[in-house]
Amino acid sequence: MSERKTFYLENLGCAKNQVDGEAIISRLVDQGWREAESPEDASCIIVNTCGFIEAAKKESLDTALAFRRVYPDKRLIIAGCLSERYGNELFEALPEADGIFGNRDLNRIGDLLDSIPRQGRGILLPEEYGRQPVRGRILSPPGSVYIKAAEGCDNRCTYCSIPLIRGPVRSRPIGEITAEIREFLARETVEFNLLAQDMGDYGRDLTDGGNLASLIRKILEIPGDFRIRLLYIHPEHFPRELISICIADERLMPYFDLPFQHASAHILKAMGRSGLPAENLGLVREIRSALPSAVIRSTFLVGFPGETEEDFEDLLEFQEKAEFEWLGAFSYSPEDDTPAMALHRKRSLKVTRKTAAARKRTVEERQIAVTERRLDRFVGMETGLLVEEIVQGEDLSLARSFIQAPEVDGLIVLHGTAIPPGRMCRAKIIRRNGFDLEAVLMKA
Repeated sequence: MSERKTFYLENLGCAKNQVDGEAIISRLVDQGWREAESPEDASCIIVNTCGFIEAAKKESLDTALAFRRVYPDKRLIIAGCLSERYGNELFEALPEADGIFGNRDLNRIGDLLDSIPRQGRGILLPEEYGRQPVRGRILSPPGSVYIKAAEGCDNRCTYCSIPLIRGPVRSRPIGEITAEIREFLARETVEFNLLAQDMGDYGRDLTDGGNLASLIRKILEIPGDFRIRLLYIHPEHFPRELISICIADERLMPYFDLPFQHASAHILKAMGRSGLPAENLGLVREIRSALPSAVIRSTFLVGFPGETEEDFEDLLEFQEKAEFEWLGAFSYSPEDDTPAMALHRKRSLKVTRKTAAARKRTVEERQIAVTERRLDRFVGMETGLLVEEIVQGEDLSLARSFIQAPEVDGLIVLHGTAIPPGRMCRAKIIRRNGFDLEAVLMKA
């Protein structure tokens, strides 16, 4: 194999980007490229970027330029969301990059890489969306995988650039998803984290009438000891059928990622979200009433144009009443070509970065006690754990239960005989330590 056909991929951003990164790696390997273990060993470096908010854009560009400074003789490709949204501008303004590649048809990454030695530099922004390449390479911890159920979004929240980057919602056919899950089951995968920009919108574009509930039922027809977690469900699109499915089959974990974003009626309306605070709180209580062990993760967006102190107090009150197990807070980021940008430009509505940052800290500080209080109720519980990592030199492993999604939530420290990563085991939670829990193996 020629030396030039070696690559190293640096993956940035969210779980959806990770799936894209896995697809890029797998596609290149299928086309005769070799994945290098480090950038030093590669002839080509690919930075799979995020372009969702300003901080992510900065991180993406800083990472790409850092690679250029350290490795001036290697080819540098900027791929992903940032390239999709600003591809032509990046190609003109960033001569440090040898190639710019979008995210609509990942199958064509090899076309760009093969063309650069002939042309010197290249840009490829496919207009058509391609089918997701088969992923032989997985970046998740052993035993766990992300399954992309849909791409794109039709919600049009006024602050969000995702529809500009990813386009309208495009659901994968149920048969394609179940076939992928069967393939991963054959590779001893036990945890499937289904994701989309809005899982609640799954199927609205399909002609066969499929929806999220029918997708989950089809997956659960597959025999086997595995578990399913759903990520990113717009609260206004939450299918109540999921509650009864959870009760009927414990393989669908009672973990719900519901990004409420705010709790002021007029801010929600300005965000393009029609749900009312009382309705949103009612959804939380409905889930918990039917599923007492349910875990709910949410996100809040503070500093949106026009957010007053009274609006922020409404949000804090909602936070206290909802008692989310997990919560992420973000400051508003003005994004080009979004409706909220026009509001941001009005001096009377603009919230300063200092104020937004202070509100973000307040939410995060208040959430500490809430999360600790919610985690305390799991002490004494017997549950299944997925082991992620063995702690070297100790009789300890790091694991997760149904209450923890990969990467974003805490972990469980498992005491006792080391269990191989990627395996499930039964354990009893014995104590909480900050946002983490500790457990001991159950006797066989």
